[in-house]
Amino acid sequence: MQTYDDRQANRQGFTLPRGRALVVDQDSRDLQNYAGVLRRMGFEVRPFTNYQEASRSLDEETPDFVFVNQGSAAFEARGVVVRALARNRRTPVVVLAHSLDMGCYLEAMQLGAVDYVEKPLAPDEMEHLVTTHWQPRALMIGRSARQTE
Repeated sequence: MQTYDDRQANRQGFTLPRGRALVVDQDSRDLQNYAGVLRRMGFEVRPFTNYQEASRSLDEETPDFVFVNQGSAAFEARGVVVRALARNRRTPVVVLAHSLDMGCYLEAMQLGAVDYVEKPLAPDEMEHLVTTHWQPRALMIGRSARQTE
């Protein structure tokens, strides 16, 4: 499925690159839904229900986008956020919360997350998050690469 931004990019003579997404959520149903949306958008998805396994996966590769469930008020996602941003500070990390927690919100943003949103997310909300936080960067990279040719 092409988004409006995809069609605009194609008219301008280049296609948007798709990348790898890391999705971490203890709720397997939400994990499947979110991974499915990202796959339909063209991402290669690495889904995890376990925070430690997701953190270890970051030793092997750097995702282009991260969606991670906050967990409880103890903010179990902290390790994934820290490790993902240590690999690449420009990686957009979105923290998903079943119930909003001001302490977790503040910590996530201080660590470098680009957004903190309440679950569940509808497919169009996920697409909006991706187009807001990732595709503009891809467009900028595509433009600068063409300018150097």
